[in-house]
Amino acid sequence: MAQQVSTVVLGEPELDGWARLAAASPDGSIYAMPQYLEILCRSAGGRYRVLGAKLGEELAGGVALYERDSRRGPYVTPRPLLYYNGVVMRRFGSKYPSEQTARNLKVFAALAAALAATEARVELRCASSFPDARPFQAAGWRATPGYSYVVPIDDLAQVEARMEQNLRRLAKRAEEQMVTVSSDDDFGAFYRLHAGLMDRRDVEAYLPEAAFGGYFGALRRAGWCRLYQARLPDGRVAASQLVLLGPGAVAHTAAAASDPELQRTGAASLLRLKVFEAVAALGYAALDLTDAALNPVTHFKSQLGGELRLHLVLAAPLRRRDRLAAGLARLARGALALGRRAGGRAP
Repeated sequence: MAQQVSTVVLGEPELDGWARLAAASPDGSIYAMPQYLEILCRSAGGRYRVLGAKLGEELAGGVALYERDSRRGPYVTPRPLLYYNGVVMRRFGSKYPSEQTARNLKVFAALAAALAATEARVELRCASSFPDARPFQAAGWRATPGYSYVVPIDDLAQVEARMEQNLRRLAKRAEEQMVTVSSDDDFGAFYRLHAGLMDRRDVEAYLPEAAFGGYFGALRRAGWCRLYQARLPDGRVAASQLVLLGPGAVAHTAAAASDPELQRTGAASLLRLKVFEAVAALGYAALDLTDAALNPVTHFKSQLGGELRLHLVLAAPLRRRDRLAAGLARLARGALALGRRAGGRAP
C-alpha cells in the first residue's frame, strides 16, 4: 500500500531531525535552521514554526515558516536577512528517478494545501535546487522566476580569472595602497556603511542598529557568520561584507556596503576577492551573493564572475475573504487618487 502523506507542525523534540534534514538537503540553508530563525525572531520580531510533511512516520520535507501578523491574519514572506524561505525536501536513495518524483509530488501537494489553508498570505522563495512546482501550480499557486548570483569558490584561480579585468585592476590598486581585509567584530563601522547605503536607496535599513547588533552578536557567538572589512592604512573602513555560514556547501552574503567617497581606492573589489578566499578556506564550495534584481549593485555582482541562478517564488492563492478585502483596498486607493487629482484641478 502506498504511504500516505501527513502535514504537521513539528514539536520541539522533532526540530533536531528537521535541522539534520535541512543541513543534508540541497534545498536547505542557514535560513531553514531553527537556531537561525530564533535569532531572527528575537531581533526582528515575528515567530517561526516548521510545517513538516511525513511519509508514514518518516519526515520527508517541509517548510520553515517565519510568520508576521497583518490585519488579515498571519503571513509568510521572505524579508531582508531571510532571502530563501522555501520548501526543503529529503533526497531518497532510489534506483529510479521516477520514485523520487512520485514522493515529491505527494509531499508538495500536501504542503500546498496545508499552507494555503492556514496563512492569510504565503510567498516562498525556493532554492535553485527546488525540483517541481507543478503540484503548487495545480493547487492555484503562482510560480514566478527569481534570480541570484552564486560564485563557485572551490577553484580560487578560476574565481580570479572570471572576475572582470577592471575589478582585478582595482583590487591590485587597493593592495598597492596598503588596504587590508580581515574578519573583525567592528559592527558599528559596518552598520554606518549599511545605513548610508540604504539611505541613498531611500529604503529602510534591514534592522534598527540595536536590533541588527543583537542579531550579529548572536550569530557570531554561534559561529554562523563572519564580518569582513576592508580598511585603509589610517584605519578607516572602506567596505564591509557580512557573510552567513551555517550548514551545507553554500555560504550567503547577508549584506554588503562601501563608502562612496572611497570607491576609487578599489577597496570594495579587494574585499570581495579576499572574502571568496576566506570563505573557501572555511570549507564552502560557493558563495551566494543574494539577489540579482536589475540595478547597479547587481551589475557589480555580475562582474565578480558568478553564475546567474534561477529559482522559483511560489505565491499561494488568496482566500476568498482576503481577495475581497484586497479588492476593496484597491478601490479605496483608486478613489483617493481620483479625489487628489480632482482637487489639483480645482480653480
